[in-house]
Amino acid sequence: MKQPYHEGSWFAVPLCDGGYASGLAARLAPSGKIMLAYLFGPKRAAPPALAELAELTPADALKVLRVGDMGLASGRWPVLGSVADWQPAAWPMPPFLRRAEQLHRAWRVTYLDSDPSRPEREESAPYDTGGLDSDSLYGFGSTELLLSRLLGAMPPNAHALPGARRALEAHEGPGQGSYPAVTAPGN
Repeated sequence: MKQPYHEGSWFAVPLCDGGYASGLAARLAPSGKIMLAYLFGPKRAAPPALAELAELTPADALKVLRVGDMGLASGRWPVLGSVADWQPAAWPMPPFLRRAEQLHRAWRVTYLDSDPSRPEREESAPYDTGGLDSDSLYGFGSTELLLSRLLGAMPPNAHALPGARRALEAHEGPGQGSYPAVTAPGN
C-alpha cells in the first residue's frame, strides 16, 4: 500500500489539550520511518486548511526536527495536502547538536540532505553552542508534547506521561527546564 504522504506533504499534529499545530515533511528517509519535519504554530482548534499553510516559510518554523513517521503512517497526524511546487532546496536540512553530558563535550551533526536517518559528518563544537536543535529522533508522542509545551497547550500532568521529560529535556537542555534530567522510555 502506498503511503499517504511524501516530501512536501503538510500535516496536522494534535496537541495534548486538543487543538492542532501543523508540520511539513521536508525529507523522508529512503528506507522509511524517519523524516525531517518543519513544525509550526499557532495552536488551532481544528486542522488548518491547506490555504492557511501556503505562505509559511522555513523561517516561520517553531522547530525543525528529525521525527519518526508513525504519526503520519497511522493516520494520527492527518495529511492536509502538498506544497504545489515542491522545492526541497527551499526547506534545507539543518545541522543539529549532540551533547555528551558526562564528558561535557558536544558535536555539530550534519545529515545527508537526501536522508534524515544517515549522518554525513560530526564536528566537535563548544559545549555551550546555542541555536541548534538537539540531535534527537522524536517519536510522535514526544513531538506532540514538545509542541504542546511550546504553544502553551501542555496539560498540568503531562510531565507524568512516558517520554514527556525526555522531550522537554531535549528542547530545553539539561537543568534548564522545570524537570530534572531523566532517561524515560520512548513512545
